[in-house]
Amino acid sequence: MDQDEEFEFTAKPRPKGGARHAAPKRTTYIRRRIVAGVFVACAVFIAVVGVSLGGALLNPANGSSVTTRFAEWTRGHGGAGLANWIENEYYTHHQPKVGGRPPQGAIRAVAKTTTTVAPSAPPHLPAPAPMGPLASPAVAGEGQWSPAGRTVGGIPAVYETRMRPDSIHTSEVIGVAWMDTKLLRASLYSGSQIPGGGPFSLSAPVQPAAANSLVAAFNAGFLMSSANGGYYTDGKALIPLRTGAASFVIYKNGSVALGQWGRDATMTPDVVSVRQNLDLLVDNGAPVPGLNATDTTQWGATLGNQVYVWRSGVGITANGALVYVGGPALNITTLANLLVDAGAVRGMELDINTDWVSLATYAPPPPQIAAAPSNGTDLLPTMVGTPARYFEPYWARDFFTMSLK
Repeated sequence: MDQDEEFEFTAKPRPKGGARHAAPKRTTYIRRRIVAGVFVACAVFIAVVGVSLGGALLNPANGSSVTTRFAEWTRGHGGAGLANWIENEYYTHHQPKVGGRPPQGAIRAVAKTTTTVAPSAPPHLPAPAPMGPLASPAVAGEGQWSPAGRTVGGIPAVYETRMRPDSIHTSEVIGVAWMDTKLLRASLYSGSQIPGGGPFSLSAPVQPAAANSLVAAFNAGFLMSSANGGYYTDGKALIPLRTGAASFVIYKNGSVALGQWGRDATMTPDVVSVRQNLDLLVDNGAPVPGLNATDTTQWGATLGNQVYVWRSGVGITANGALVYVGGPALNITTLANLLVDAGAVRGMELDINTDWVSLATYAPPPPQIAAAPSNGTDLLPTMVGTPARYFEPYWARDFFTMSLK
């Protein structure tokens, strides 16, 4: 074959039948590239989610159980509505038992004691009056106060009691703590999760210097995305304060104002922290007018307010004492009623759900040494949050402490 014949052979056009297959082959190639790209993107997404979720499931700051940690991760990644719906469905179909008697020893009989006040004793509030039992017949010790935590000059700074929350859930037991604000000063500890950001002048773990005077610690409020309020600490509003919101306000001298922001407290140079959470539950010594357990806007969408679950709240009495209520089988109306029964003239809901309701007192022997998990006691033995919670460096939520003045 000469060169002309070779050129002629190689330069022949492709048969028309072959041209018909070029386009489909290219389309198949493009389709495969798209599928591969989608597969890679999905693999990367799953890997990122897996790392994030896996870390959350191993993080004790997200709760004590895998289900709670998964719920917290879901809320933090745009799934608050889904998490709330699932929890509402669960609790709606797993309501607390109606009737019955509390477990043996859940309510302790209280021995009558007298406290001798020395002439040199610091100024203090009179001990609280007993709370009337809400269920009949009463259990021995129900509504009767007993001292808790370290004393100040021999005077109890905290009293506690246990009782049934209402006349229906008579096998359930809640706890109430009364705190003397003439003997104690309050502080707000901030967390990397609530309110987020930082670093803060006060955050977990409680440091040795502060532990030397620590008497009690208890949970604060909702995640800020659900609190419908603001957060002020370290001289700045990390989240803008809302006029009308229920507010726990702490001043430089450690005193507390609890009420409606803009009416009962405003910003002054003496304010060191403000923690807001929803609207007041108690005002003028009574549950607020229009308090509605079916409302999911004014008093919080997290877990329907008519659902009976673990809840907590704090109030202030006419003479300035703080009262804390926490325990199972509570909706917002029964929580408000208990705060009133404990003497609160104004009160607000704090955090809810089993993992987050926690109050511990500390009674180191002798009282001059530091508070520690080993000398702490929960308000209720069924509380998931142990006295060690506030001494853990991983603890990422905000909380309050009450310490010796």
